[in-house]
Amino acid sequence: MAGPAPVLRLSGITKRFGALVANDAVTLELGAGEVLALLGENGAGKSTLVSILFGHYVADAGSIEVFGRPLPPGQPKASLAAGIGMVHQHFTLADNLSVLDNVVLGTEPLWQPFSRRREARAKLAAVAARFGLPVDPDARVGSLSVGERQRVEILKALYRGARILILDEPTAVLTPQESEALFDTLGQMVAQGLSIVFISHKLGEVLRVSHRVAVLRAGRLVAEAPVAGTTEAQLAQWMVGQAVAAPVRRPAVGVGDVVCAIENVSTPAGVRERLDAVSLQLRAGEIVAVAGVSGNGQAALAELLSGVRRASAGTVRLDGVPLPAEPARLVERGVARVPEDRHAVGVVGDLPVWENAVSERLRTRVFSRWSVVRRVAARRHAARVIEAYDVRGGGPLALARSLSGGNMQKLILGRALLAPEGQAATPRLIVAHQPTWGLDIGAVAYVQQQLLAARDAGAAVLLISDDLDEVMTLGDRIAVMHHGRLTDARPVDDWTREGIGLAMAGAA
Repeated sequence: MAGPAPVLRLSGITKRFGALVANDAVTLELGAGEVLALLGENGAGKSTLVSILFGHYVADAGSIEVFGRPLPPGQPKASLAAGIGMVHQHFTLADNLSVLDNVVLGTEPLWQPFSRRREARAKLAAVAARFGLPVDPDARVGSLSVGERQRVEILKALYRGARILILDEPTAVLTPQESEALFDTLGQMVAQGLSIVFISHKLGEVLRVSHRVAVLRAGRLVAEAPVAGTTEAQLAQWMVGQAVAAPVRRPAVGVGDVVCAIENVSTPAGVRERLDAVSLQLRAGEIVAVAGVSGNGQAALAELLSGVRRASAGTVRLDGVPLPAEPARLVERGVARVPEDRHAVGVVGDLPVWENAVSERLRTRVFSRWSVVRRVAARRHAARVIEAYDVRGGGPLALARSLSGGNMQKLILGRALLAPEGQAATPRLIVAHQPTWGLDIGAVAYVQQQLLAARDAGAAVLLISDDLDEVMTLGDRIAVMHHGRLTDARPVDDWTREGIGLAMAGAA
C-alpha cells in the first residue's frame, strides 16, 4: 500500500553552466512533517538546486511538483504562492523598521491606498502563537538579538503561508541557547505538519534535528538515508568521497613567552563595532580562541592586530614593542593574518594566484627591487605555496576568483604561513578571523590542522570564530566577547558550552 504523497518532488533536475554540470539528474522527495537535511561540499550543487526550486534559475531538464501540482519554472512568485519559504543565513531585515513592518513588507499591493495594519497585526499574533514564536510586533528590529531576528525571518515566511520551509545554515550566528530554542521551534512546526529542508555544515545538528539526509557531490545525489543509524563520519565520507579525519583537541606543549600584549584597549566610537577596555595576552605555542555572536567587536579586535584600526586608549605591544597601525610593517615583524572575508579582503579576485601569493610581501627585497617586481622569485614562491598547501584550481596563472572557497582559503593560509626562502619559517603572531567560515568539511579539517601545526611550531595564534565546536577543539584558552568587552581568557577545560553561551549573551 502506497504511503502519503510527498509535499515536494524534484524529478531529474539537471542544470548546466557551460561545461559545468551543477545539478545532474537530481531526484528528491520531501514528506509532510519531515525534516530533510541537504548536505554537500561547497560547489556540490545545493545552492543551484534551491535556486531552481525558487524560480531564480530554470532547469535544463526535469520537473518539480509541490503538493501534487507542477511548479512553473523560473517564477519566484509561483514558488511563494505554492507555499515555499526560505530563511537565509544572512538575514534580509530592515533594522530601522518594526517587526510588524518587516513581516508585512512586500505583502500588500503598491496601489493599495492604506495599510491593513490591524488585520496584519492580528494575523502575525496568530501565526506567532500557533508556532511558539513570541515576538513584540512593535519592537525595532535593530534592537533585537540575533536569535530574535531569526525568529522574525521565520515568521516572515510563515506569515506568507509557507508550508515548506528551507533553512540555510540556521544556527551559524546563534548562541547554544538560541540554537536550542530554534530546535524546539522546529519540533513544534513539524508537529503541525510543516516540512523543512535543513541545510547545514554542522553534522551533529543534522543528526539531531533531521529525519532523513540527502547528500550531493559534484552535482549528483550520491546518498539518501534515514538519520537513525547514520554517523557523522559516514556523512562526511559521503560528502567528500573519502574518510575525513577531523582534528582532535590536543593540549599545547611548551607554551612560551608573551608575544602580544593588549592592555585596556578601546577603539573610537562611531565605527563599525568597537572595543571597550579589552585586555589579552597571546603567548608563543598557544591558541587563544575568542567566541561571540558576530558583530560584538570581533572585527575590531582582528583589525587592531592586523594594523588597519587604531586604538583610542590603551596599549598594544608585539614582543614588548608598540604595535604600529601599519599593515606592511606588521608583516615584516612576523604578523600573519587570515581575514574574515576571503573574497573582499583576502584576495584580489582579478589578479592571478601568483600575485596574490606575494601581495603582502611585495615591497620586500625578496620580491621587488627598485620598484620592479621580481617575477621569477614571486612565481617560484607561489608554486611553493600551491604545493605546500594543496591549492587546486589552475596553477599560478589562474585568476584568484576562479578558485573555490576552500582553495582560496588555502591560498590565503599559504601566503600568511609560508615564509619566503631564507626567512623565519614560523610567524610570531597569527590572527585568524573566521578561518573556516563557509567551507566544506574537508577544507575545514585542513585549515584547522594548519593552525594547530603553526601553534606547535611556536606561533602565537588568535582564533576568532562563531563556531563553538571549532573554539573548543582548537582553543587552549578561551575568551568570550560581548558588546566590545572581553572576558578573561581561561583554559578550555574551565568552560562548558552552556557557560560560553551565557557569556555570548552577556549573562556571565
